[in-house]
Amino acid sequence: MSTILALETSCDETAVAILRGAHDHCVVELLASEVASQIAVHEKYGGIVPEIASRNHLVHAPRLLERATCDAKIEMSQMDAFAATSGPGLASSLMIGASIAKGLAIGFNKPYLAINHLEGHLLSPFFLSASHREAATTEDGTVRRNVSLIVSGGHTMSIFVRSLAEYQLIGRTVDDAAGEAFDKVAKMFGLGYPGGPEIEKHARSGDPERFDLPRSMLDSENFSFSGLKTAVRYLLPKIAGRFCETPDGELRLTETPYKMDDRVIADLCASFQQAIVDVLVRKTIAAAQKFNVDLVTMSGGVSCNQELRRQLAATCARAGFKLKVPEAWLCTDNAAMIAFAALLRFQNGFQSSMTQEIDPNLALA
Repeated sequence: MSTILALETSCDETAVAILRGAHDHCVVELLASEVASQIAVHEKYGGIVPEIASRNHLVHAPRLLERATCDAKIEMSQMDAFAATSGPGLASSLMIGASIAKGLAIGFNKPYLAINHLEGHLLSPFFLSASHREAATTEDGTVRRNVSLIVSGGHTMSIFVRSLAEYQLIGRTVDDAAGEAFDKVAKMFGLGYPGGPEIEKHARSGDPERFDLPRSMLDSENFSFSGLKTAVRYLLPKIAGRFCETPDGELRLTETPYKMDDRVIADLCASFQQAIVDVLVRKTIAAAQKFNVDLVTMSGGVSCNQELRRQLAATCARAGFKLKVPEAWLCTDNAAMIAFAALLRFQNGFQSSMTQEIDPNLALA
């Protein structure tokens, strides 16, 4: 058995997790998982402020470490290794978690593992606990071959996974990530932050066919959502009457000719959401067919979207693919997925140098 303590501080969530796993990888036990969210702090700014995020990591991390070890009923000296996200992410945030994990590793003379945040997402659909006994790995201890869709606020990409640490990039966004587009369009509509859950909530009562919005780059393996965002921007004055533009480029509606303006917002949200779902589903299925896999996985914050889950699951079933998506709590940033990636790597002989630096632009493949 190996016990890993991991920290995740790539953006605005501060997270600590302690994970124990057997060497066959089939069952792992999550001893503790703590997350401190900063959504309320950054909401008034409409996005993440790096300096505020890193300052709050320094405040939250010691408290979460103490709570995690207390919940797990384990001492720091009993850890087999310490891990932290080393990139990609905000440099000032990444530095906090990596420095703490390195300090603990040095202090207790244990190995340190620098983990790619995207690999944490990539492997999260295979995360198991004692209540989920389906094998996450093949009998020889390697991660199953699959095509993975990682879709979040900062990243949208498809990856061909041969095995653990053998990843091939299929396609990635050339501009806005899907989650970023959700946030920016939600801001145009005057909805809250983060934008994805807000748009999803309004879309439930909307008509996804009401507005004809573009599906960009359907013939490419890459993704693009900037054009969709721009199309919504120029559609607003046509359907909502007069509007004004603030100095930061945000559209503010000043008058609407509709009595039922909530209906219009609902239809806009549903149409916008459907445009993103169509692109993600179509490209993922095309990639799975091209690489001749029988398993599709999806992860990242946007994979919490229930309509995306429903439509990808239905399309995978029709096309003959099995779909694995992690539970919602594993989709947003958390340290459990970082601990899981670290556990698999540690048990396969991986260890990082204490001199390894963070990399805000760290690539997965």
